[in-house]
Amino acid sequence: MLKKTFGMISLGCDKNRVDGERILGEIKRRGCEITNDVSRAQVLIINTCAFLNDARKESIEAVLESNRYREGVLEKIVVTGCLPEKFIGELFPALTEGDVFLGVNDISELFPALEKSYAEGRVNAVGKGNGCYAGDRVITTSPHIKYLKIADGCFNHCTYCLIPKIRGKYHSYPEEELVKEAASLGETEELILVAQDTTRYGEDTGKNKFVDLIKKISKLDNVRHIRLLYCYPEVVSEELIEELKTNPKLLKYLDIPLQHSENRILKLMGRRGGKEEYKKLFARLRAEVPEIAIRTTFIAGFPSETEEEHAAMLEFLEEVKFENCGFFAYSREPDTPAYRLKGQIPAREKQKRVRALYRRQEEISAKKLEKYVGKTLEVVCDEIDFENSCFVGRAYFQAPEIDGVVYFTAQRAETGKTYIVKIERTNAYDLYGSATEE
Repeated sequence: MLKKTFGMISLGCDKNRVDGERILGEIKRRGCEITNDVSRAQVLIINTCAFLNDARKESIEAVLESNRYREGVLEKIVVTGCLPEKFIGELFPALTEGDVFLGVNDISELFPALEKSYAEGRVNAVGKGNGCYAGDRVITTSPHIKYLKIADGCFNHCTYCLIPKIRGKYHSYPEEELVKEAASLGETEELILVAQDTTRYGEDTGKNKFVDLIKKISKLDNVRHIRLLYCYPEVVSEELIEELKTNPKLLKYLDIPLQHSENRILKLMGRRGGKEEYKKLFARLRAEVPEIAIRTTFIAGFPSETEEEHAAMLEFLEEVKFENCGFFAYSREPDTPAYRLKGQIPAREKQKRVRALYRRQEEISAKKLEKYVGKTLEVVCDEIDFENSCFVGRAYFQAPEIDGVVYFTAQRAETGKTYIVKIERTNAYDLYGSATEE
C-alpha cells in the first residue's frame, strides 16, 4: 500500500474546501501522514477552482509554482477539482507538471491513480470515481468553525455561470448522513450550511426539506449556532422565516445572492426574481426578524448594462441598505450563454463600476455600524492578532472571511469562546472594542 506524506493547496470557495477536507479524510483513512508544510510533501494535491477565468489562472499558476518543490522531496502533483472536471481535454496534454488528474467526484480514485502513476507515469482519472460524499473529513478551518456542504450541482441556469456544466444537476446529500456528519464534527460554535443553493435542499427528491434539515441539526448538542449561506431569494419561504424567528441556534443572518437589481439585466442573467419581489422579501424579513443581517452579491458590467442601470443599482443599495455586500466585475466565460451577448463592456469600465458600488456600500455599512458604538455585542473569538496586540472575533452579522470583524482587547481570550465586547469605534467594515466579560 502507498505510504507517502501528503500536502494540499485548496483554492476557491468554501464548498471546494469541504471537498478538499474529504480528500484529506481519505488520506488519513489510508494511514498516510498529512503535512501543512508543502515543502515536506511527497505528494502535493492542488484542489482547483474553475468558476472564473481568474480562478483558472490562479489554479494553473499554483501547479506551475508547486513544481519547484521537486527539487526537494516532492514526487507527485495531483490536480483535482473543478478545473480538470471541466477542462481535462485541454488541460491534460498541456499541464505536464501534473502527474494525476481527478474530477470533483473522484476521491475513490486518488490512491489507485497514484499507484498507477508511480508505475506507469501520468494518469487521467477524471470521471472514474464513485462520488464525493463519503467518509470522514480532516477539518482545515479553526476548530470552532465548520462548513457542512448539504448538496452539489445546481438547478439554476444563470447565463453567466459554469457551475451546472462543472458540477451537474442539483443533488441533495442524504439527510440522515448530513445529521450524522454534523454530529461527528465535535464541538462546533458555528456550523455553516453551504451548497450552490442551500434553500433548494431536497427539491431534487420531490420535496423541499431545507427547514427540516435545519431543525434536525439544531437538536445536536455539539452545534451551538448555525449560519446559512447561498439562499436564493425566490426560495426564502415563510417556513424559513419562521425558523429564523424562533430557532435560537439559527443566527439571524441570511446570505442572499441577487447579482443585480434591474429587471432587464436579471432577465438576461436568467435570474427568476425581480426588483419589486426582492424589495418585498427584504421588507418582510426585517418586519418578521428585526435584527436580521442580510448579505448579498452583485455583478457589475454585465453585457449591455447601461449607465442608467448601474446608477439604479447604486440607488437600490441606498434603498435596501444591506449589512454586507460583495461586488464582482462580470467575467465573460466561454461555454455560457452570456458569452455570446452583444454589448460586452470594457474591463476598465467594469472595474470602475465595481469601485463605485463598493464606495456606496462603504458609506452604508459605516452608518449601520455606528449604532453599535457605546453598546455591547456578543463576539466569538476567532484568533489572536499578535501584530496589533488584540483579539479578532465576529458578531452574528459577520460571516467568516467574507464580512468584517471585531477587534477587541481583553486580559485573556480563547478561540471559540464568546465574549461580551463594548464597542468603542468603527470604520466601514470593522468594529473595535474591549471585552467586559466572557
